[in-house]
Amino acid sequence: MMTKILLVDDDAELSSMLEQILTREGYELTLAADGETGLQRALSGSYNLILLDVMLPGIDGFQLLQRLRQQARSTPVLMLTARGDDDDRVAGLELGADDYLPKPFYPKELVARVKALLRRTPNTSVTPEPLEHAGFHIDPMQNEAKVDDVVLELTPTEFDILRVLVQGAGQVVSKDQMSVAALGRQLAPFDRSLDVHISNIRKKIHHNPERIQTVRGRGYRLMALASA
Repeated sequence: MMTKILLVDDDAELSSMLEQILTREGYELTLAADGETGLQRALSGSYNLILLDVMLPGIDGFQLLQRLRQQARSTPVLMLTARGDDDDRVAGLELGADDYLPKPFYPKELVARVKALLRRTPNTSVTPEPLEHAGFHIDPMQNEAKVDDVVLELTPTEFDILRVLVQGAGQVVSKDQMSVAALGRQLAPFDRSLDVHISNIRKKIHHNPERIQTVRGRGYRLMALASA
């Protein structure tokens, strides 16, 4: 089956170019030129990835993403941010985007980001066996994460970050290691992506969010609950 990608962008010239590029890469691309149409197609279709522009007619990309995640849809989302504003990027990540790419971008960079996100699926995980540590249970084949037997509703990127932490079994995982393993790319200077994703995961661990420990200057570590 062909990999299906939904592109939501009102720039007709850019959409046409990306359609040609991604079709040559073997992907099936569906286009939407406004937020309402994009949301309808995102909710009604089975897409492997969504490319989502921030500035859209009707509802904007942030609103679309928020509604998508409220419907418990975990389709990977790559935000396209035109303004290059760090606040836009952080806002998208906080709402559940998996990654972002500022415009203008090189087509090769977009294809690389698309491939990195699509590689991170349950059936192609480098760690197919279930993982257990510190009350966390990760099942890559089922794409399921639990903490103390409570299921966590994670985005694909959040799932991969938590998988990397659990796989580290209490050891410090550097940001560079985590970025390569979970985001599929090197961490750029001043890139706050991992920090925002970690913050999102902590919020979803309603009790004891401090179980994901920040080790200043080094990275992150998953901690067991202290004994009473």
